[in-house]
Amino acid sequence: MAENIPGVGAGAVIPLLKEALVIARRGWEFESTLERSRETLNSLTREVEKIKRLSPQLDRSREELETLENHLRAFKELVDKYSKFSRWRCPFFPCYQYRLEKKEKDINRHTTSQNSHRLLDIVSKICDIRIILQNLYMKENINICGAIGEQECVGMDEYFNKLKLNLLLDDAPVHVFTGLVGSGKTTLAKKIYFDPEIKAEFKGNIFFARVSKEANWKVIIETLFGYCGSGAPAAFQSNEDAATHLEGVLRGFKNPILLILDDVWPSSEALVQKFKILIPDYKYKVLVTSRVALPGIGPSSRLDQLDHHHALALFSHYARPYDRDNSYTPPPEVVNQIVRSCLGSPKALKATGISLCGMGFETWKTTKESLETRSILDFPKNELLNDLKESLDMLERENKFPSINQKECFMDLGLFPADKRIPVVTLIDMWAELYDLNNDGSNAVATVLDLTYKNFINLNVTRKIAKVEDMYYYNHFITLPNLLRELAIHQSKDDKPFNQRKRLFVDLKGNNRPKWSVSQNQPKVDARILSISTDEEFTSKWCDMQPDEAEVLILNMHSSQYTLPEFTERMSKLKVLIVTNYASHCSELKNFDLLGSLSNLKRIRLEKVSVPSLCIWKNLRKFSLHMCNAKQAFENCSNQISDAMPNLVEMSIDYCNDLVKLPDGLCNIAPLKKLSITNCHRFSALPQDIAKLKNLEVLRLCSCSDLEEMPYSVDGLNKLSCLDISYCLKLSKLPDDIGGLKKLEKLYMKGCTKLSELPNSLSKIDHKIYVIYDDEMADSWRNLADFPNLKKEILNVDPDLKWLPAVPS
Repeated sequence: MAENIPGVGAGAVIPLLKEALVIARRGWEFESTLERSRETLNSLTREVEKIKRLSPQLDRSREELETLENHLRAFKELVDKYSKFSRWRCPFFPCYQYRLEKKEKDINRHTTSQNSHRLLDIVSKICDIRIILQNLYMKENINICGAIGEQECVGMDEYFNKLKLNLLLDDAPVHVFTGLVGSGKTTLAKKIYFDPEIKAEFKGNIFFARVSKEANWKVIIETLFGYCGSGAPAAFQSNEDAATHLEGVLRGFKNPILLILDDVWPSSEALVQKFKILIPDYKYKVLVTSRVALPGIGPSSRLDQLDHHHALALFSHYARPYDRDNSYTPPPEVVNQIVRSCLGSPKALKATGISLCGMGFETWKTTKESLETRSILDFPKNELLNDLKESLDMLERENKFPSINQKECFMDLGLFPADKRIPVVTLIDMWAELYDLNNDGSNAVATVLDLTYKNFINLNVTRKIAKVEDMYYYNHFITLPNLLRELAIHQSKDDKPFNQRKRLFVDLKGNNRPKWSVSQNQPKVDARILSISTDEEFTSKWCDMQPDEAEVLILNMHSSQYTLPEFTERMSKLKVLIVTNYASHCSELKNFDLLGSLSNLKRIRLEKVSVPSLCIWKNLRKFSLHMCNAKQAFENCSNQISDAMPNLVEMSIDYCNDLVKLPDGLCNIAPLKKLSITNCHRFSALPQDIAKLKNLEVLRLCSCSDLEEMPYSVDGLNKLSCLDISYCLKLSKLPDDIGGLKKLEKLYMKGCTKLSELPNSLSKIDHKIYVIYDDEMADSWRNLADFPNLKKEILNVDPDLKWLPAVPS
């Protein structure tokens, strides 16, 4: 047949036939090649994704990755395109197959598949090892105390159960457990980690990370990435960058997670905020333990010092010897004394219990006697003291108010008797003069709030009678845990002799005297603050020391009669005098006239004493009486009150039940800005000339139940901004010209059941006045709607009685 074809010989036909057969065979193999190409495409896609994820470790450039991805994208386009072709295109299959094979070779050339697979396996194993090491880091922190967490929680079951219920039932993503260092927060957190019910709830996915001051958040978050089956996307640039990627990995992980962040410091608060992740239908929770409260992060519960019952249980657990038959058993009174000396601190109870476990009579006796004369913080090699000092240093590092030395303010609190409430207004008086803080108390109260936030003190508000903007703090009290009081005293010593300290606290039991007080040469004392406490057995007078530098004198007593120390007369630099009687009845003060020589005295606060008379205090700015007998001082004084205190700016009289009226001369004290007569149930009348107080800004007459009428005219009180007549039960009428008070902003009238109408003159005021009342008064005023310029506001009183001592059963 070849001969019949013009120009074609038999030698030329055979190669053509062979080539045609090759092309036909390639066409027949196209479908299998296309299927192999699909498999190759899927495999290469996975390899490229792995290369991208591990690119920082493989050190690949961005240009190389882009070239590789472009080849892969072109290959995918060919596979997708050719997969749609039908058999009628079979003549072109050889061409399509050639293109597929060429593109696959191009990709293989860039991936260098054999070496790449091996390298990827090596790098992948390295990453797995890194994750294992990170998990070991986490587990190392978990197992500090091993599996004995259950035993260590003796005496703290109530706190544990509350914490556990919060984690199981509360919907909040973050829970904060706060308390002083050494209070047992970490112990409880570890018990949560080991608790079977918690493990079942979170299917064993519980992570424990010790954070502390130097938090390595990147390690914590990278470990979570590894556990959730998603490696970290790249080397995180910062802690914030790591936290930002956390939500993405959690959304891809379906199992529940509990993350325990132990000992978080205030400097990490912003980062912990990033762990607040709400994912619908997904159980993810974070438990944070911290030395300070973190109110912006989530609901919190606080671990306080242990009461004696629970402290005894914890101490006994560690002090109990294994061989009880052959061991000394101390009597209960010895054990109770040692436990009380540990001041409710789990850390101190544990350390002391371990040191006494299995010891003999002599060791127990010596320990008891040492703790009777020394603080638990005074013992050498004291780990608890070191931890407390670290927290105390935090007051300087984390201080929100650079102008206020919070550490100094805290140490001042050790000057007050143990287990007694400290009025916030007392601290305001002290700190205003010592540290030049605001007279209105705002700086001092901000410091109190911050110390509360950092768990150094407890703040109680016994009754809410005013808006916070009024800055009325006479119902605010703080309590200081005994351990922290010991810390304040310990730090105030500053390794100096007693007479060279900035603060000197003298606690007298009966008529026992310190050795230095009975020597012939009385020491000169350098203290700026001098605090003297006496008990009910104190009878004799105090020694004649020389506190010439003292600016604050605090006298605490428990007696029906008290004589001011003779040296008071020579305290020429004294600015603040605070006298508090803790006995059940008022104490009679003797030598009160010695105060008349103190020309620099600016603030006096007397509590539960009988004030015999008023001295001449030319520079006195504030005079406060609380639960005092004041009638004699005001009515039988030889000096006019305006002559005795001509520069008085603030007077506060609270719970003085014998007070019936104020002397008329009070209205001649021109500088007076604040006058507060509260809870004086026999007080019946204000001076009629009160309008002469041109600078008066606040007049508070709250709970004066016998007050029947106000002065006929108040025209002249041009600066009065706040008038409080709440719970003046017999008051039936306000002055007719009250509408002339152009500066009046707040009118408190809670519980004024006899006051049914307001004066028409109030309609003439052209500015807004807040009328504050309670639910009971809301419907009792007939004409309240006639005054559109009055802004009504309900403020219900919610008394807090938690500060009251427990009634014995």
